[in-house]
Amino acid sequence: MEFDTFSITGVLLAAGYSRRFSGDKLLHPLADGTPIAVAAARKLYTSVNQALAVVRPESTELAHLLRCEGLQIVNCVEAETGMGASLACGVKASLNAQAWVIALADMPFIQIATIEQIATLLRQRAAIVAPQYQGQRGHPIGFSQFYGTQLSQLSGDTGARTVLQQHHTQITHFPCNDAGIHYDIDTYQDFKCKAAL
Repeated sequence: MEFDTFSITGVLLAAGYSRRFSGDKLLHPLADGTPIAVAAARKLYTSVNQALAVVRPESTELAHLLRCEGLQIVNCVEAETGMGASLACGVKASLNAQAWVIALADMPFIQIATIEQIATLLRQRAAIVAPQYQGQRGHPIGFSQFYGTQLSQLSGDTGARTVLQQHHTQITHFPCNDAGIHYDIDTYQDFKCKAAL
């Protein structure tokens, strides 16, 4: 994908605790042997100007794998307080970006074309961008620089939900034929079911 001078940073949220998976789900291999988080990282990295991954300080193996994929690593010591804190860490580490694509490391089935469409709409100066599949919004979500301060102050476990609720009229939704925007992996059974699709 060719990029213009409009700089978009991908933020991969990879600081969860996998409490319902019985193991580190982000290191669990897909059918082709690629760890879940690495698969998600590769798709994000190819669609933006630069990308970073927010991880817990103790996740050294995960950090190494993602660094090898070209992502900058941001250690989030507040990760245990929830996704909002992780998202804030990622945005604070990249405040020079003109926009962000916020992606989840446990969603490896999203199509590259979907992420590229988010980036394209951000470059066309959309404020917030979200894909829809069968009328339902999914991930990743794109945010323009205007929301940087608000995103960098998030906390708790609601992620960017409060920002999306407060600015819902500014969201550009686009339809896509990509069921992967709804497929996050929480449990091992979840993984087996979704990997078979």
